[in-house]
Amino acid sequence: MHFGNTVAKVGFMDATDDSSTTRVGLIGYGLAGSVFHAPLIAATEGLVLDTIVTSSPERQRQARAEFPDVRLVDSADELWARADELDLIVIASPNRTHVPLARAALEAGLPTVVDKPLAATAAEAEELAALAEGRGLLLTVFQNRRWDNDFRTLRKLLAEGALGEVQRFESRFERWRPQLKGGWRESGDPAEVGGLLYDLGSHLVDQALTLFGPVESVYAEVDVRRPGARTDDDTFIALTHTGGVRSHLWMSATTAQLGPRFRVLGSEAGYVKYGLDPQEAALREGLRPGDPSVEWGAEPEGDWGRLGAGESPTTGGGVPVETLRGDYPAYYAAVAAALRDGTPPPVTAAEAAATLHVLEAARVAAAERRTVRIEVPA
Repeated sequence: MHFGNTVAKVGFMDATDDSSTTRVGLIGYGLAGSVFHAPLIAATEGLVLDTIVTSSPERQRQARAEFPDVRLVDSADELWARADELDLIVIASPNRTHVPLARAALEAGLPTVVDKPLAATAAEAEELAALAEGRGLLLTVFQNRRWDNDFRTLRKLLAEGALGEVQRFESRFERWRPQLKGGWRESGDPAEVGGLLYDLGSHLVDQALTLFGPVESVYAEVDVRRPGARTDDDTFIALTHTGGVRSHLWMSATTAQLGPRFRVLGSEAGYVKYGLDPQEAALREGLRPGDPSVEWGAEPEGDWGRLGAGESPTTGGGVPVETLRGDYPAYYAAVAAALRDGTPPPVTAAEAAATLHVLEAARVAAAERRTVRIEVPA
């Protein structure tokens, strides 16, 4: 497949193009690039990891060891110089670079995947969405947590009406990391777009919007707890959805006792699930989707959530609900299908902008100690 720098419908395969290979340029080979994007791209039928951009000699050595046939370059400018040899750009570099790199990729005529958050502001996200639409290009955001095992299971339960009318959605990404790790994610410089509100909050808010739709008001508590910390490391957001559901979202690096990943309360029953999806840990350990020796995304029965009413799941209340397998590979399979067949992208830039509207409102709500209303389009 080869799109070059043409404008009209360059995000989709031409009917006369008999090539079935999408050549991918990956920008960044830190945590996001090396643990998530590169392995998932390599595991996706029809996608070929062609070029990795990293200026770090250590990361270049790592990339060469893991992908011997890949091209290695020092800067994204080298991608734009040979844009006609690539079909897709994936941006997995630090948050501050997302907007300029995505803009450059789209202006070079290349469909683009951007790791979350797409931008620092909803306005920037909307500008990128308009640029992509104007050029007929795919622009999608890597919200992989939509394919977590617990989230997939919860969506199934909601579709079946197993909880009745949902009243409260509680969701947590909590960690115990009392010591700072350093790096741009913990920088106090607003230009870095660091802190947990934009890091883990991008996932939590996206999941809440995906499940329960638009939000009309936001309350937040954004705190800096650890000595020497420069940006938020213990944050809570309360959302009121237009449909009446209330979402309570926690993201923390300072939680000594972890709460449930999900506690969802409905008029008929509740669902409680502890523990994290196993896919990130598997990828960090070097396991790969498609390996016949690995039950990808599966978890043991002892980790299943419980569904019931009137009793605590920690004392045996409710019944265990088999957790669906996590499926991060489905994201890039959907990207490949969108490029090949013109099907909808797995996550749209408009959805990313909606998440950013909520995150911006949360920042204002915390700073001004008030509830912020969000204008919901008619």
